[in-house]
Amino acid sequence: MTQENRNLLLAVVLSALVLFGWTWVSETWLQPPASTSQAAGGDAGAAASGAPAAVGTVPVGAVTAPRPVDAVVAEAPRVRIETPRLSGSINLVGARIDDLLLKDHRVALGDDAAPVRLFAPSGSANAYFAGFGWVGPGAPPSDARWTASADTLSPGKPVTLSWTSPAAIRFELMFSVDENFIFTVRERVTNGSASPLALRSFGFVNRTGEGPEKDAFNLHVGPIAVLDGTLKEGEIGYETLRKDGAQTISSRGGWLGITDKHWLAALIPDQKGQIEARFTPAEGNRYQVDWLNTASIIEPGASRTATSHLFAGAKEARLLNAVRDDLGAPLFDRALAWGWFWFIAQPIFALLQWLYGLFGNYALAIVGLTLVVRALLFPIANKQYASMAKMRIFAPKMKEIQEKYKEDKQKQQYELMELYRREKINPLAGCLPILIQIPIFYALYKVLLISVEIRHEPAFLWIKDLSAPDPLTPLNLFGLLPFDPPAIIAIGVLPILLGITMYAQFKLNPQPMDEIQQKVFAWMPWIFMFMMAPFAAGLQIYWIVNNLVSILQQWVLIRKHPAPAPAPSK
Repeated sequence: MTQENRNLLLAVVLSALVLFGWTWVSETWLQPPASTSQAAGGDAGAAASGAPAAVGTVPVGAVTAPRPVDAVVAEAPRVRIETPRLSGSINLVGARIDDLLLKDHRVALGDDAAPVRLFAPSGSANAYFAGFGWVGPGAPPSDARWTASADTLSPGKPVTLSWTSPAAIRFELMFSVDENFIFTVRERVTNGSASPLALRSFGFVNRTGEGPEKDAFNLHVGPIAVLDGTLKEGEIGYETLRKDGAQTISSRGGWLGITDKHWLAALIPDQKGQIEARFTPAEGNRYQVDWLNTASIIEPGASRTATSHLFAGAKEARLLNAVRDDLGAPLFDRALAWGWFWFIAQPIFALLQWLYGLFGNYALAIVGLTLVVRALLFPIANKQYASMAKMRIFAPKMKEIQEKYKEDKQKQQYELMELYRREKINPLAGCLPILIQIPIFYALYKVLLISVEIRHEPAFLWIKDLSAPDPLTPLNLFGLLPFDPPAIIAIGVLPILLGITMYAQFKLNPQPMDEIQQKVFAWMPWIFMFMMAPFAAGLQIYWIVNNLVSILQQWVLIRKHPAPAPAPSK
């Protein structure tokens, strides 16, 4: 193998190490520290310069210790929210959706685990809520007490909240909710006063704290938006807002909100209207995203109605696609952090979902996905292994050339290239499948990382969650000893199988002539065994099955090319 070929191969190996190793290092060691500045109450302060400062805010007194959610919820009159997938309530003081549980998603494994809480009221720990309203003369104050037309909001049973000002201006918020996570809000103003009104309607999402996950290069959490057709993440993220302050962006339509790895609260205004989208940090580790539309003049005796939406729930791909298609929210499917290879990750996820429908088990679906990918790459891999088999046959001849011309590197490379040309050997044949597999493997990694559909999905035996690392390690005698080893050395059964199958695969490959390469390939299976241990079990299953298919394919081709190496030429 020429020096250039050796360098290319080492570059591919190092690229794989950087791609997957850095992800592990960054997630394990380089996460930004969690903020310890948590304030009671949960409202962002003044909005960006040049816009009304009262959007969604309430008077905040002295900071006190957060109180239990149930105690805060019980303090105010409320409208219950009850759907097949949501439960919670709307606070009639301020007309806020500030109490929301996801009924079919749990905080941990087991049916007895508590449901995931998305929204929590101001005054509790990690307050998180959304609301709608108006700004302008005569608009309801942020602590207005609204009257409800019914005591429960459920699919097919909307609820209207109303408030009338001393000047006889009637404001109505008509809430409806679907079977999943979409709230539709119709805002209507009826001007019963004797003067024209100039009002701007708004929607906001307000959060205290940054959630359990941290923003990283491979996973965005925090404020997110698509404005004028452009996805915005890092430029409006938590860290950027803390550093640079509030930001205001004008857009026609679009959407904005706050995202976690699996959950999303997103505002979807009227897609035909011009909005002012604002992203605001505030003291006490608080953040608010909100939109304001352009001012409307409402004459005495006239009414004005506008409709907007709120998505508050799990980032299930089919629901995000439905919002994009049905509500016209641009790029709403990109609320899922598909990453650089989103154009590969989305088809892989769709195929995985189809295979899951076929097998009823995501582990079997991953095995099926591996076989499909290998079948698609078979023509390339077949040429690779045929070329590698030839290299095994001619290894003695290559060794002879290296020994013969070890003092003349130029002549050595010329003779090797002549041998490759004469015997139709492609020394780069093994690189192309590796290069093709890297984006596929990374895309699958992102699918397993971000797909709430696979979260807490079991595989077999001891693997209860395919999106989590293999929990069974021999370091504590598979759980018999009462301690948990550090993550960096907690090598599970699947990573061990991965290392063994990778070692067996490399043993079938022709041995590199270069001693440095030999050492790299000798150590690489065991390095990857440690490096892959913290990754999702589903990813490890994919790699193990991929290795087994490679071993079988190589074994068949070695038997197909059993000829001994030709005798050295005189």
